[in-house]
Amino acid sequence: MKNKPLKIVAISDTHGQHRSLKLTKGDIIIHSGDVSKSGRPEEIQDFLDWFSKLKFAHKIFIAGNHDFLFENEHTDVLSKMIPEGVTYLNDSGVEIVGIKIWGSPVTPWFNDWAFNRDRGSEIKKHWDLIPNDTDILVTHGPPFGILDETVYGKRTGCEELLVRVSQVKPKYHIFGHIHEDYGQFIKGKTTFINASVLDDWYDMKNKPFELWG
Repeated sequence: MKNKPLKIVAISDTHGQHRSLKLTKGDIIIHSGDVSKSGRPEEIQDFLDWFSKLKFAHKIFIAGNHDFLFENEHTDVLSKMIPEGVTYLNDSGVEIVGIKIWGSPVTPWFNDWAFNRDRGSEIKKHWDLIPNDTDILVTHGPPFGILDETVYGKRTGCEELLVRVSQVKPKYHIFGHIHEDYGQFIKGKTTFINASVLDDWYDMKNKPFELWG
């Protein structure tokens, strides 16, 4: 990563409440999925209209398990929906001023939501795509055992993702999905961030994270 630090703002799981967010200024904003409640076109369009107008030089997002439109719609249609200046990542990456960012919307299967994959070899195929030189990893769901505990005390993160993150060792791993385990955790060289701004009751209780790249 380059010597000149960039301010990065991380958010997740806005579920249509994005216009209520209070954001500070920064260079890069990253949204790690669930921009909508049910993935309807009008929800997605409203998010994109808002996101594209934010005062950040670089705006990056991935979809989440609620964002069905991004899984069901044809790629050419989606590409026309994404405004200029907004980067949508789907098992893909982007490099910004030397910072290599990789994003994936995939989460372990649960009640047939969007981008659900079976645990084991099926979901591992997606994590194997993560480049070894990734600086910032953005996924919708957490790795197993890290900021992944539900209100019922169950760990729901992905074991295969944990293995790959342990191999890649990105500076930051940003995710959401499990609203009730918002927070930050440092393990080795990686800072893990559950950036869910809504709590388990879908009330906006959590602040965006501010990071330096």
